[in-house]
Amino acid sequence: MSHNSSSNLNRAINDSVRVLESLKDLEPQVSRAADLISECFHTGNKLLMCGNGGSAADASHFATELVVRFTKDRRALPAICLASDSGILTAGGNDYGFDKIFARQVEAFGQPGDVLICFTTSGNSKNVLLALEEARARELKTIAFLGRDGGSTKGMADVDLLVKNDSTARIQEAHQLLIHVLCEIIEARIKDNKT
Repeated sequence: MSHNSSSNLNRAINDSVRVLESLKDLEPQVSRAADLISECFHTGNKLLMCGNGGSAADASHFATELVVRFTKDRRALPAICLASDSGILTAGGNDYGFDKIFARQVEAFGQPGDVLICFTTSGNSKNVLLALEEARARELKTIAFLGRDGGSTKGMADVDLLVKNDSTARIQEAHQLLIHVLCEIIEARIKDNKT
């Protein structure tokens, strides 16, 4: 039994290392995403983030690191996870359908100069697609964390951070590393401690 567990662990680690190594090819996209986020904060705008399931948790994780702190004490940065308010999600799903739960919030909160950050490991989440369309109509910049081949979302955002793998677990692990790298870059660009 323990031999089976250790072989599963070794396989998962080896697969994860291969996927994480492939992220080096995303250096230009990571740089562009960091620039969009930095410019958003510099101009007094905010980030909106969304995703489903584990991707909703990734969106919440990213927002938390920015609002509270990542590694240094600095001013709070405005980032809102659109998957966090159960009242809005259930009312929106009930009244307008699940496909519109994020687009409705982009309509409510999105302003020109804001950035919408979407997470979808399949690239085919209809509610993410509609949120991107609403963001474009409202002149928001957009960043998409994608997996597999990018699905129907590929090319819809200003920046695609595409993890080319078919394992949802490996894609989400890679997305978390990308989140942390972006947090490091953003915090390094913040000039003040608390203001």
